[in-house]
Amino acid sequence: MTKRAGFVALIGEPNAGKSTLTNRMVGAKVSIVTHKVQTTRARIRGVALEGESQLVFVDTPGLFRPRRRLDRAMVAAAWGGAADADIIVLLVEAHRGITEGVETILEGLGELPKGRKVALAINKIDKVKSEVLLGLAKKLNDRFDFAETFMISAEKGHGAQHLKEWLAEQLPEGPWLYPEDQIADLPMRMIAAEMTREKLTLRLHQELPYQLTVETENWEERKDGSARIDQLIYVMRDGHKGIVLGNKGETIKSVSKAAREELEEFLGRKVHLFLQVKVRPNWLEEKERYSEMGLDFRDGNA
Repeated sequence: MTKRAGFVALIGEPNAGKSTLTNRMVGAKVSIVTHKVQTTRARIRGVALEGESQLVFVDTPGLFRPRRRLDRAMVAAAWGGAADADIIVLLVEAHRGITEGVETILEGLGELPKGRKVALAINKIDKVKSEVLLGLAKKLNDRFDFAETFMISAEKGHGAQHLKEWLAEQLPEGPWLYPEDQIADLPMRMIAAEMTREKLTLRLHQELPYQLTVETENWEERKDGSARIDQLIYVMRDGHKGIVLGNKGETIKSVSKAAREELEEFLGRKVHLFLQVKVRPNWLEEKERYSEMGLDFRDGNA
């Protein structure tokens, strides 16, 4: 059989299920999944195999109307990921239908170079009746010439394998882009930081998660096979630091424990995780922070 390889960009509104679908396709947790919107910042690539095809998933930040520099950089990263991909998959939530955000994305798709292959995946199909699904599929296909339409549930797996097989057949012929055992091209330091940020996002239900970032400052391989990982959590105000630490340090302890356990499972070995919280009022305007997140600082310019 002929080997195929290429990039697949998943685009859609925040919370449309892009990260869940990436993780299902790859078979490992490489992209953050939370109930909070807008949690994917960098273009995390998960590598999946299907037959003789290697699919490299570009899990883009959700597309939305940007307000701040970070928002603008994230939206630029999302469209950049789509423009660079061999195939684009637009994820639309079945129960939400054609929202203002989906309208904006459809306009953006219309501006992509002609001949770009775009598939439609209507996600969360278990939330609506079949006639609603068919009506939504027709409306969307009337608006844009999708190469194929799929009805899926990224969370439960319905239709995901069919989509994966179709994508595998559409990729260009050529050698694989990554070694077979490599599931993500993000440095492990960034994946570790994302895991900790996910735990913070789940634990803190205020606006705070969008005003903090996590960086892996140090990664030390130990002789006994374990790893010592030191991470910094940057917040914008002293009050935020207190929220992250929690009463008698309870919040930071529970976050650290959850992140360490997930890292140990991911790496398959013992991890010593040390978290420190620092107040940095202007981190949203610092170029280095954007580099750490895999975003281009210049894309945040208004």
